[in-house]
Amino acid sequence: MNELSEWIDDRELMHRIAAKDPEALEQVYDRYERAIYSFAYRIVHDTMAAEEVVQELFLRVWNHAERYDRSQGKLSTWMFTIARNIAVDMLRRKASRAVADQVGDEALQVLPDTDADVEQEVAMNFERQRIREAMKELREEQQQVIESIYFQGLTQHEVSEKFSIPLGTVKSRVRLAIRQLHGKLAEAVKGGNAYE
Repeated sequence: MNELSEWIDDRELMHRIAAKDPEALEQVYDRYERAIYSFAYRIVHDTMAAEEVVQELFLRVWNHAERYDRSQGKLSTWMFTIARNIAVDMLRRKASRAVADQVGDEALQVLPDTDADVEQEVAMNFERQRIREAMKELREEQQQVIESIYFQGLTQHEVSEKFSIPLGTVKSRVRLAIRQLHGKLAEAVKGGNAYE
């Protein structure tokens, strides 16, 4: 099939997919699945994640075929753009989870239990207040990254972009800040025990 007939064929297939023709989706899948998988794998570097990208992409093609604007380019270009966005979102979510796991500091991850009784709620509020107090002793740039990541929910990549800081610098500030917070909170616990 030459490029022109493939182009016309793709347009026709997308028209049929928009009309919910499963055979048309199957043809598009057969034509592009391998290339999309290879492309996704180069971004996510993981076979299962690359497969998830492919599945999500074809689900979107099926559900939103009418969004394909043939005047803006080839179907393959449209699909690769969507696949790239899915893969990048996946990496961002993975990085965000990795940051939360990396902290390992339960005090920073205290979340109120909806069924918590008053005593637990007071203890949690006290814990949060201790963390806020300890954070005041950090350098301003460390406070900035900790506040952004752990209280505003940004990823390290997002903090890097938001404040125009190299990603490596963001990571080292987080590590240093966490180390200092561990120390401050440990001292506070020792100090508290002295009065019991």
